[in-house]
Amino acid sequence: MSPRLDLATLRVQTCTNLAWDDFLEMRIAIVEDNESVAKGIGFVLTDEGHAVDLLHDGAEADAFLRDDGADLIILDINLPGLSGIDVLKNLRARQDDRPVLLLTARAATDDRIEGLDAGADDYLVKPFNMDELQARVRALARRRALPVVKPIQIGALSFDLQTRSISGPGGTIDLPRRELSMFEAMVLAQGRVVSKTQLLDAAYGVGADVEDQVVEVYVSRLRSKLKPHGIEIKVQRGLGYKLQATA
Repeated sequence: MSPRLDLATLRVQTCTNLAWDDFLEMRIAIVEDNESVAKGIGFVLTDEGHAVDLLHDGAEADAFLRDDGADLIILDINLPGLSGIDVLKNLRARQDDRPVLLLTARAATDDRIEGLDAGADDYLVKPFNMDELQARVRALARRRALPVVKPIQIGALSFDLQTRSISGPGGTIDLPRRELSMFEAMVLAQGRVVSKTQLLDAAYGVGADVEDQVVEVYVSRLRSKLKPHGIEIKVQRGLGYKLQATA
């Protein structure tokens, strides 16, 4: 199994002063044991252009978040395996300051205080309106900033992490959302090989029900768009792909 490509960490390592809402999309981990609720939240956020990871068990989420590149976490309190509060406490104990929106069916003030004291950035009491959840996600995104550096140069192109835009001598190059996510993953890998699974994770989220042959289609499209700008996508058979400047 390929290790997860931690895009959030790679952005931090390569990117100062970037607001989260400067990113057109985020990677959001949804930790909710009610699968229908989780899928409903995922559908709404995916429709907004985000990639989502769905997890239904606290212990599984705790392990997942130790090396995952999610930008924001939506976390239910009542989880099997490990409570949401314990997952949150473990997250903060690791000095992980990613924004966390806590979901709770407990309306009592003491319960909300417990969650906020454990390190939650915000909370929603069930049942909630999806429009309110989306608004709170946007608010959390605006509060957060990532460190960034200058745009990354590869071939004749420049990739700006602040706007996730690609520009060249002829102007801006527009890529569809999933092609852009895969391009970003390969750029941030800095010459290392990125597996098909990692590219799927970057574009669709971990665990998405998508055949890996889809990657070949996107890579083919990307290759034809990047070649005129002095960039090749090299195939490492059995391993994956990497970007390489030809000039």
